[in-house]
Amino acid sequence: MPVTNARFFTVEEANACLPRLRELLEEIQAVRQRVLASRPEVWPVLQKAIGNGGSKKAGEVAFEFRRLERAVQAIKEMGCVLKDMDQGLVDFLTRRDGREVYLCWRYGEERVAYWHELQAGFAGRRPL
Repeated sequence: MPVTNARFFTVEEANACLPRLRELLEEIQAVRQRVLASRPEVWPVLQKAIGNGGSKKAGEVAFEFRRLERAVQAIKEMGCVLKDMDQGLVDFLTRRDGREVYLCWRYGEERVAYWHELQAGFAGRRPL
């Protein structure tokens, strides 16, 4: 199924995005770790605080969620598709042999070197 109103990337354009994507994914991972680390202290407070105020720690976690939201939005604004924030999976829409597919990159990889069908996902990756 074709994707409408989307940005199409060449391999070179996708690779040019990687420095910024690395920064954003590092931010996402750092925020994720801070949120998870605060979970034992914050979750009970959040459960009690629904409609009843809050706490300083809950406010800090809310701030972290806003940071996470901004980083994810920045990735979307680049035209990329964040598929898995935990693994740092990012797809780039492209055309291959006359059809729409995704270039696929995972945080830690040096460059974009894989692609997959729109519905295939990470398990369907193939080398370029």
